[in-house]
Amino acid sequence: MIASVATGIARIHGLPNVSFEELLVFPGGLSGIAFNLNEDSVDVVLLGDYAHLHAGQEVRRSGRVMDVAVGDALLGRTINPLGRPLDGLGRVATSQRLPIERPAAQIMDRAPVTVPLQTGLMAIDALIPIGRGQRELIMGDRQTGKTAIALDTILNQRGKNVLCVYCAIGQRAAAVAKAVANLREKGALDYTVVVVAEGNEAPGLAYIAPYAATSIAEHFMETGRDVLIVYDDLTHHARAYRELSLLLRRPPGREAFPGDIFYIHSRMLERATHLNDERGGGSLTALPIIETEAQNISAYIPTNLISITDGQIVLSPSLFELGVLPAIDVGQSVSRVGGKAQRAAYRAVAGDLKLAYAQFEELETFARFGARLDEDTRLSIEHGKRIRACLGQAEFSPLSVPAQIAILLALNAALFDPVPLERMAAAKQAVAEAANGLSDGVGQRLTDAQQLTDADREQLTEAARQAIASVLATKDPTPAAPQAHARTELQDGDPGSEIKETP
Repeated sequence: MIASVATGIARIHGLPNVSFEELLVFPGGLSGIAFNLNEDSVDVVLLGDYAHLHAGQEVRRSGRVMDVAVGDALLGRTINPLGRPLDGLGRVATSQRLPIERPAAQIMDRAPVTVPLQTGLMAIDALIPIGRGQRELIMGDRQTGKTAIALDTILNQRGKNVLCVYCAIGQRAAAVAKAVANLREKGALDYTVVVVAEGNEAPGLAYIAPYAATSIAEHFMETGRDVLIVYDDLTHHARAYRELSLLLRRPPGREAFPGDIFYIHSRMLERATHLNDERGGGSLTALPIIETEAQNISAYIPTNLISITDGQIVLSPSLFELGVLPAIDVGQSVSRVGGKAQRAAYRAVAGDLKLAYAQFEELETFARFGARLDEDTRLSIEHGKRIRACLGQAEFSPLSVPAQIAILLALNAALFDPVPLERMAAAKQAVAEAANGLSDGVGQRLTDAQQLTDADREQLTEAARQAIASVLATKDPTPAAPQAHARTELQDGDPGSEIKETP
């Protein structure tokens, strides 16, 4: 029976044989997980509204651990971590369930990461490539566009035979509703499962949410399919676990987090992998999101996740305020695996781009001191501004592989240098449309990761040259009032928090 009830936890007596992490059933159909097994009592994490519970009520064992429904019926649905629908479309009809805590695939069952996962964002695909089966951390301060990058990546998987799982942890209902509406409007909900633990719910639900989402994604992976999972965000997950641990009287450590805070994230992210052909050849790519404070990437939770993942995409508030979107700090961002999986065409045209961009940023900083610049330095700065303009992208506007390759070739050939900065967006759009209009053979060869032939290079470069020439020949229209290209950061849940305007 229940001995006491606190915020999100309960202490019970009279179940001496209960197992660790066993699911217990409380009055009203409420579930809980046995977390602390004491000599004369059991501390239970409650999974739902516990306002009706009081001391003396009966608690029953279920004889099973926490599990979640899996299967194709979940595609297009929005559920909570217990598998209950939140979209008003009725019960989810599935016949299979998997435990939310499962051991990661053995090393011998894994294969190298060799296939790229295209995000549609040129700044990532060209400079910080991600492979299928990789774990790439997205980190940045509040309201810098972290969720926007993750949603853009989900949208770009349309037609690429990649299923997606979006796990929202501790967010406001308005933010989640806006994200789901964007996915539905763009046609991405058909291949996406949304798992939601809202911020006003019990901390136990926030704790189990990413594990339940991972089991759903693993089921698809084990059937031989490629899956992308987004954890938005693990800062709220870590705080929920800290709250539970303190309530359960577990010893606190650094920043009051319990000693096993590293383990709860590592055992979950280790489940993201690329299986070998004997296991079906499926893959699970993880994009965990973490929120930093004042760009402090050396804080406790960020450093933990940096050491677990295979690279990080760092977002800069200063770039965000300048209107450079996505606000990716190329110098601090790295992909430790994706370069092995990057398409040969990208390696041929983007090999020196990261170095050139880093040199430009240094020169630009130096030029702010008012020093007199020689002609070569001035040209390098002007070219760097074109690189930055090309890497910028509006929200929900992914670029195809041929379009990205054509823009990169035009950058390498300095075709954008004569274009005024205020007309760079039009020139970039014209090059992308010209590349998409080429024969299917060119696009297929680039997509199939084959080498970029001299003929393809010449064809793409010529298409870019003609597109840019047509833009330069067109009379510059009268500038209209600036419009805000709102890459709205959804993780904090403020539906009215549009960000600054892009020039």
